[in-house]
Amino acid sequence: MVAPEGAAALVLAVPGTPSPATRSLAEEVISIARSELPGLNARIGYLDGDGGEFPALSAVLAHAAAERGARYEQAVAAGREVAVPQGPSAVVVPLLAGPDNALMRRIRQAVMDSGTQVELTDVLGPHPLLAEALHVRLSEAGLARADRARLFTVTTAADGIVLATVGGDEAVRAAGITGMLLAARLAVPVMAAALDVEGSVASIAEQLQSSGSAQLALAPYLVGPEIDPGLLEAAAREAGCATAEPLGAYPAIGKLVLSLYATALGITPATPQGVQGAPAH
Repeated sequence: MVAPEGAAALVLAVPGTPSPATRSLAEEVISIARSELPGLNARIGYLDGDGGEFPALSAVLAHAAAERGARYEQAVAAGREVAVPQGPSAVVVPLLAGPDNALMRRIRQAVMDSGTQVELTDVLGPHPLLAEALHVRLSEAGLARADRARLFTVTTAADGIVLATVGGDEAVRAAGITGMLLAARLAVPVMAAALDVEGSVASIAEQLQSSGSAQLALAPYLVGPEIDPGLLEAAAREAGCATAEPLGAYPAIGKLVLSLYATALGITPATPQGVQGAPAH
């Protein structure tokens, strides 16, 4: 399966302060999506773009629409019979694991500012593939066994997980759904907390400890760019526990981005097991 000719562009909306590391992560996510759907027209738009090295989301959307119009005019001028472009010129996929009303408001505003017809998808989670990604990040940090079926143990494996998110109560509820899937994988209790709500992480850590968890770990339910790394470090110190890395460009992130894009357009790329049948958000 290849991307249909003239299909809307996939525009990845990247939150946070732009940096070379953020761009590298976003490019890797796009690369994963392209490997699943060859010919995919994909771009990166930054919510806090500077208009130069890191193009702003609204400008990327305006450019995608202008480019589609130019392609149509060139085809007509060349005497080719082509249909007038219909539907959105771009599908915007937020690079967010869970809901964040403040960031989504800004993404919607950037879409309006672009003055173009755009489809905006939901965020990436909750989803079973994100539970898998969290499990892998915890195992990479030595905080969980890579596979429950294996007989060896990880001496530093946590017996309670604080799932750290941003976006307040709504984000905590959504993270809790993925947290239940993670708990089933690890056979340990998992509770979600909000990094952007003062005392939330410490409170959840205390609840886990009071119910018998002695060795806690912090699992960031975050892609990465949307959070100041200092906030994660402070939360881990406050809760007195080790922390795994954010989800980053784990392959599931790219596959979920493409799945949201394809669903918005009604196309069906070769979909990996676990993406189809995603729970309703």
